Amino acid sequence: MIARFDYIAAVILFSIGLYALVVKPNLIKKLIGLNIIETSVYLFLIASGDVRLGIYTNQWAASNVIDNPQRAVQGLEPMINPIPSALVLTAIVVSVCVTAIALSVVVKLYQHYGTLDAREIASLKG
Repeated sequence: MIARFDYIAAVILFSIGLYALVVKPNLIKKLIGLNIIETSVYLFLIASGDVRLGIYTNQWAASNVIDNPQRAVQGLEPMINPIPSALVLTAIVVSVCVTAIALSVVVKLYQHYGTLDAREIASLKG
């Protein structure tokens, strides 16, 4: 079985999003590709937060409550790194804001030019 399937899935998602961002001329499809890339980055960060510490290296951390802080410092309690989760939470908020602004710009472009084709918009003057 594949050891780190989550990393492979993140790379595949990133590739799909990059393809849509580079190849597709429609602005909505480019925005969807950007969102797929963002999702792959979140998956990568969550996968990198899968840290098994101490004697519990072969099992998933059973509890998020540390019973004995002294044992946790010594590496004898199962723990998961909380920093990637906090980063992903912040990144999701930022990406929702970026998507909302990008969608409003796309709507205004469509109202002004009458098309969502990036090549046509780039070739138009004015």
